[in-house]
Amino acid sequence: MDTNQTILTKLDVRQFDAKKVPAEVKQKVLGAARASGTGVNKQHWRFILVQDRDMIKRLSEDSTSGSWVAGANFAVIVLADPTLGYHLIDSGRAIQNMQLAAWDQGVISGLYTGFKEDRMRKDFAIPSELKPTVVVGFGYPVKRILGRKKRMPLPELAFIDRYGNKFEAKKLS
Repeated sequence: MDTNQTILTKLDVRQFDAKKVPAEVKQKVLGAARASGTGVNKQHWRFILVQDRDMIKRLSEDSTSGSWVAGANFAVIVLADPTLGYHLIDSGRAIQNMQLAAWDQGVISGLYTGFKEDRMRKDFAIPSELKPTVVVGFGYPVKRILGRKKRMPLPELAFIDRYGNKFEAKKLS
């Protein structure tokens, strides 16, 4: 899929088909996370691939906002070094890469940040120096996804040179 088309059609979805995602797709998803940039190339993030059904259920139970992940084929827990001021940005960059790589393969995803951290640390052996920042659940869609996003028009979100200077395509140089 064309990169721009992938970006424009990827939706966050939280209902998954039971069809298994192949190992090579999981490898691509993690490879995309690894390829994301980090502040001063620290590469401080770590990723826990959760694919065992019982562990996915436990992940769901350790959540305050992501019980839906129980239906995912696999999930990735993104960990980062919270002492770095850019750890959340770096996590976001890895997440976006993973989601786009998955969507390029027809695999949907959704994410959540609400978890019972103490339980999650224990259940997934998360070291104290790393902070769980997000969980991303992946799987195939239950039904065909059209990828129609409801987004505000660009002129309401973007400005030229200064905030308030209306964005107009004809003004681009």
